[in-house]
Amino acid sequence: MTLEYAYYPGCAAKQIQIEADLATRAICEKLNVVLHDMPKASCCGAGNLQEHDLAAGLAVNARIFSQAEEMGKDILTICNTCLQTFTMANKRFKEEPELLAKVNIVLEKAGVRPYQGTIEIKHLIWVLVDDLGIDKVKKQIKAPLNGLRVAPFYGCHGIRPQEIFDGKGGEHPLYLDKILKTLGAEVVDYSGKDKCCGFHYMLPNESEFLSMSGGHSLAAKEKGADIMVSPCTLCDMALGAYQKKAEKKLGKRINLPEMNIAQLIGASFGFSADELGFYKLHQDPLPQFDKYKVEIAE
Repeated sequence: MTLEYAYYPGCAAKQIQIEADLATRAICEKLNVVLHDMPKASCCGAGNLQEHDLAAGLAVNARIFSQAEEMGKDILTICNTCLQTFTMANKRFKEEPELLAKVNIVLEKAGVRPYQGTIEIKHLIWVLVDDLGIDKVKKQIKAPLNGLRVAPFYGCHGIRPQEIFDGKGGEHPLYLDKILKTLGAEVVDYSGKDKCCGFHYMLPNESEFLSMSGGHSLAAKEKGADIMVSPCTLCDMALGAYQKKAEKKLGKRINLPEMNIAQLIGASFGFSADELGFYKLHQDPLPQFDKYKVEIAE
């Protein structure tokens, strides 16, 4: 069975967090999940555009949806903020036909085909568990994680507000947990797994942002985590790239390798560290794999 999606990695995965995109493409090819690029797609607005100009934000999203609809594909994304932004807009379009009609007038004036409201927005981890099936993921494992203690960090934009995610969100999410257990990891439970990484505080209040991101990593480390994973490129940035600054802010050493969930899946599938972009990570995870005798391909 071949699954096909319009692939929307999000802005971060195209520039700063390219390792998440590399790993996603690698594991999807292995799983016979076909990703169709959307070269004409713009930024989703990330909620910031919507707060400044809601009408513009909705029109931007409808334009992207129209492209996927013309391709005949649902959208797959690896960014929680894109997921939340798209899902909120799409829910309104499906439930408010008058709103969709007004937005389509704007699209038509810009020479864009009207959006008919037929597509769905999905995250990679939903696709792996719900559409593909976790058993198919399990069949591709070449390097089981052998009890590697992994802390899942869901990120708030992938689980809240609960009502827009049709049961996929909520206060007790399970998607990452299911995938990690399938890979052979021991899932580390800690207080911050379903909280906000603080990314949107990064510019207006860096001190608060560092306390949030560093606090979650430290809480996971104190519970015995060897590695932290996230399904969100912005969370990856907050928890990985800013960990050194968070250590200075908190006055404590964290040293917890953080990576995108697609990278960890890829490592278990037998892809090499270079293929998965491990060289982009800010904390070296390879000693943790060695500790559990997980053989990462060269």
